[in-house]
Amino acid sequence: MKHKNIKFGFIILIVSLLTFSTAFSQNNNRIILIETNYGNMKIKLYNETPLHRDNFIKLISQNYFDSLLFHRVIKNFMIQGGDPDSRHAPQGKRLGNGGPDYTIAAEFNPKFFHKKGVLSAAREGDNVNPEKRSSGSQFYIVQGNVFTNEQLNKMEKGLNQRRKQEFIGKYINKKENQTIRNKLDSLQKDKQSQKIQSILQEIETKTQDEFNKTYKLKFSPEQRKAYTTIGGTPHLDGAYTVFGEITEGLDVIDKIASVKTDKHNRPLEDAVMKIKIIK
Repeated sequence: MKHKNIKFGFIILIVSLLTFSTAFSQNNNRIILIETNYGNMKIKLYNETPLHRDNFIKLISQNYFDSLLFHRVIKNFMIQGGDPDSRHAPQGKRLGNGGPDYTIAAEFNPKFFHKKGVLSAAREGDNVNPEKRSSGSQFYIVQGNVFTNEQLNKMEKGLNQRRKQEFIGKYINKKENQTIRNKLDSLQKDKQSQKIQSILQEIETKTQDEFNKTYKLKFSPEQRKAYTTIGGTPHLDGAYTVFGEITEGLDVIDKIASVKTDKHNRPLEDAVMKIKIIK
């Protein structure tokens, strides 16, 4: 879910969000309607992700999304929109870099995962965005695939291998571990691969308990039930903020996801949106 060219304007964001958050009841979900030329989708925004909820409501109140496109569509994956540059964009124009001059702090919640029909925030990649901050406006709605438990087991294993590499990398880069980092750099220059592997193995053993508690991914029974029935994109769990879900109009995702696209995954026939607040 790539989104480029983001700038930071944290103070502006916080001030504008405060105006809306005070009016929201924590006991009631905000409901929005996304109208498209392929049908309408009613979406419940989660109270447990208040930064994303309030920002989305703020933008809708400003008519920010009206006449924007679902500019990136990949069948059996997701449909993405929210780029202001897509408004009345000529056919063939490459989209996906637009948005407001701020990002939003990640709000990961194990209750919310990438089952079909959820609303999630797009963002820049980990290489330039290690905190996994969300785009100020770009979002995607999951279509995904249906998986078997065997496929989920294999995915779980692969994701944890990558997570462990990331975890160990962060451990090595901690300020208090500079001596270890310097030693590894020296060994790498001398091409001492066996000694490097030995040190990394020691680190992995030492940090295994912490990794299991804080980083290890394990699909819950609820996740497995969803991914083996309605489907989704489980490999995105814990990496992108999920902040709402469709309550009516799930079939509209399939209609938009089935359109023909160009080499940049932009629909050849525009999928235009208008978003309004219902509740």
